[in-house]
Amino acid sequence: MSQGFRLGAFTIHWLQGGEFEVDGGSMFGVVPKVLWERKCISTPDNHVRLANSAMLVQTPQGNVLIDTGLGNKLTAKQKAIFRVRQEWDLLAGLARFGLSREAISHVILTHGDFDHAGGVTRQNETGGWELTFPAAMHYIQQQEWEDVLAPNKRSADAYWSENFAGLAEGKNLRLIAGEEEILPGVRLVCTGGHTRGHQAVWLESGGEAALHLGDLLPMPAYSNPLWIMAYDNFPLESIAAKEQFLEQAIRADAWLLFYHDPEILACKLDGDGAVREGLCAE
Repeated sequence: MSQGFRLGAFTIHWLQGGEFEVDGGSMFGVVPKVLWERKCISTPDNHVRLANSAMLVQTPQGNVLIDTGLGNKLTAKQKAIFRVRQEWDLLAGLARFGLSREAISHVILTHGDFDHAGGVTRQNETGGWELTFPAAMHYIQQQEWEDVLAPNKRSADAYWSENFAGLAEGKNLRLIAGEEEILPGVRLVCTGGHTRGHQAVWLESGGEAALHLGDLLPMPAYSNPLWIMAYDNFPLESIAAKEQFLEQAIRADAWLLFYHDPEILACKLDGDGAVREGLCAE
């Protein structure tokens, strides 16, 4: 999972943030199984395997982490419910590159769901909770943070307060209002759709570009803008955002980066939205 990928002066590594299984109907919504199973293998009881591949982006100005995986705080009951197949191993992944958790300078959260924000905090050796990356500034959209603090009935099951313990605005938390470049070549843009404050990440270096669309594009199967998750809170916004950003990516000849696909880490699309070049996991 630790394959390195060069993008100009940046190097991107995909880290083991855990793997779990999710009901295929939840993942593909109104798309019939006869269509989605051609692109996504399912178990006999209709579940699909999802990686939670946090991305380490090494830039000349710092080490950036995009999302944080499941974390190490899940109970045995939660692991059974979510059918965890691979444990969170993020820190060991960093160690393989000679990096400690203190070496991460920026943590970007595309949104607050537990499978993306679970590794913001960790259970330490004494059983307490602490920030996993204590030296990092954490970036999340203002709207998303408001919903994390006061989730509605639909999002309460996914936004867990223990994943955000210790974050304080102005100290180790930076709230983004729409769009902002947080480092040279690292730009955050609010997309909405999946959640109210869901954000995408543009990476640009040396004339090359990559786009991470978070849960709007969890794997290449979702390159059709109409293919969205049942989990999306604002489906029409998801469709409109995907149309907009995929058009931009194709025009920029940008790589698309994936968090949830266990096999394909990145790809480029042709003008018809079909995969024309891909990077597979080791």
